[in-house]
Formats: sequence, structure tokens, C-alpha cells
Amino acid sequence: MKIMKKFLSGVVRVWNLPFVKYAVITVIGVVLVGFVGENSLLAHLHNKYYIGTLADEIEEYTKRYEDDMRQIRELNHNPKVMERIARERYFMKHDDEDIFVLSDDNREFQSIANDNETAE
Repeated sequence: MKIMKKFLSGVVRVWNLPFVKYAVITVIGVVLVGFVGENSLLAHLHNKYYIGTLADEIEEYTKRYEDDMRQIRELNHNPKVMERIARERYFMKHDDEDIFVLSDDNREFQSIANDNETAE
């Protein structure tokens, strides 16, 4: 009990020094503003990072939009472009043509001949 009284009297003595109260309140205020709440400095930095990623997405979508608009203009002005896109993307062909699609996929080889003679 004596130790507690000494401790409390020391705290009161330090608290009564001229600028300690102001320093403690300032430190508490800085902690609250910097780290606690939705308007804190950490939240502000997080929002700045998020805005940067959104700006990158906007730039990507704007580029994609411009490419698509260029392609639409080409389709409206040149019928050969429509034929080329139909052949490349949708594998459309004329009646007298054959189409061979070559793939670079790495698929595992599946054996046709099984040890099991029953058809599945």
C-alpha cells in the first residue's frame, strides 16, 4: 500500500509540472487522428492506394474502349474486315473451304486402347 501511495504521489507531482498535461493530451490527439477512426491517416493512405488502382483500371478500360471503337469504325467502313473477323474468331468458311484448327494446348495423351474390352 505504501508503494502505491508513493507511485500515485509521483504521478501527481509529474502531472502538475507545467507542460506535461499539454504533452499528454497532444500525444493522445495525435494517436487518435493518426490511427483510429475512418478519417485517420492510415485510412487516408489506404484510400489513396485504392484510388491509384482504380485509376489504373480506368486507363485499361479506356484503352480497351478505344480499341473496340476503332474496330467498330473499321467494321462499318470495310466489309473485308467483317469477313476477316468472322473467319478468325468464329471459324466461318466458304462452302468450298476446309478449316484446320491447330492448338498449342498441352493436353495429356489419352490412350484409345484400354485393357477393358467393353465399350463405355
